[in-house]
Amino acid sequence: MDNIRAGSRARNPDMDWSQVRETVLMLELAMVQIDTALKDSRSSFEVLSTAFTAMANFLSAQQETLSTLPTTEEGEAMKAGVLETGSHVMSMMNDAIVSFQFYDRMGQRLDHVCGSLHSLSQLVSDSSRLYSPEEWHRLQEQIRSKYTTPEEREMFDAVMGGVPVEEAMGHYVSSLQEKSGGDVELF
Repeated sequence: MDNIRAGSRARNPDMDWSQVRETVLMLELAMVQIDTALKDSRSSFEVLSTAFTAMANFLSAQQETLSTLPTTEEGEAMKAGVLETGSHVMSMMNDAIVSFQFYDRMGQRLDHVCGSLHSLSQLVSDSSRLYSPEEWHRLQEQIRSKYTTPEEREMFDAVMGGVPVEEAMGHYVSSLQEKSGGDVELF
């Protein structure tokens, strides 16, 4: 199986071409997508949990303050405090909304994986296509076309070109971190 590390040979098949190698490459790419989605979901969940807990605390304090507001100068100062708290809550809600959008992206990734695995299983189960490098190349192009970001396409191309999956994934994550200024960008 060391030949798997040589990357896809579907474009330029030789005597050593193997559908097993092509299958393993496709499965490894699917695993990278699932792994990335799971890692993203863990950090997103932490953001959501922290933000919503803090928002609940702010809203509770705001309600308490509003219920005791006198109609004096002191009341006006309290109203200003309530407005400031409201501003904090709004900011955290926006952060939470962005984090919720992560789940849409994760769903898209997992849908892509499911579609890719389905297409792969159709190819492997069709003996008239199974041994055809052209069919494997067509499958690879179909899968690549569904990637939505340049970083994902670069990762795909790297693995198809023979870069080990772990190395390609490391470059993918680094590219996202550079693009987002240190935090992995979800979109």
